[in-house]
Amino acid sequence: MPTECISKQFDFEGFDGRRVVSAFDGGSITTHAGALLLRQTDRAIDLFRRIASCFDDHRNPALVVHRLPALVGQRIAGIALGHEDIEDHDELRHDQVLALLSDKSEPKRSDCAALAGKSTLNRLEPAPSGVPGRYHRIGHDASVIEDLFVDLHLEAHEAVPGRIILDLGATDDPLYGHQEGRFFHGYYNCYRYLPL
Repeated sequence: MPTECISKQFDFEGFDGRRVVSAFDGGSITTHAGALLLRQTDRAIDLFRRIASCFDDHRNPALVVHRLPALVGQRIAGIALGHEDIEDHDELRHDQVLALLSDKSEPKRSDCAALAGKSTLNRLEPAPSGVPGRYHRIGHDASVIEDLFVDLHLEAHEAVPGRIILDLGATDDPLYGHQEGRFFHGYYNCYRYLPL
């Protein structure tokens, strides 16, 4: 069966006087086109700003190149696009499609990229003591983030649902020693750690 090609272009919300278009005629190619859909989702529910509001930024504003909502948005997009490791962002900080998420096509300073690298994004990671310190100047309130997830879910419905069912999927890991909590699982035909 022959492949049916679509030559139509799809327009997305532009920024900085530029058009953002997906097309199938070659040119610059990215593997991060899903970021465009994530950007539209962020526009619809204000996700990045709302999650960023759960953080406290204690950095010196005069020295800040990448604002907190941009950092949070970049981190969420990275995870959504399969880049869980912060180290990936040393390359991703130059990605023009990801730059769309923070509406930054140009860096604030000439010695910086449009997006943050791993050292800057690392400031979002929890401080060892739970309190911002010399290198961790950004703190967060986990309970506020949890409440936001519930709010986002409830807002997705026209009426508040009478009950919410959490269907927890299991993560099974094969074991090769005598670790505590292991058991033989007949379906997988080996010893597993399967807490659920």
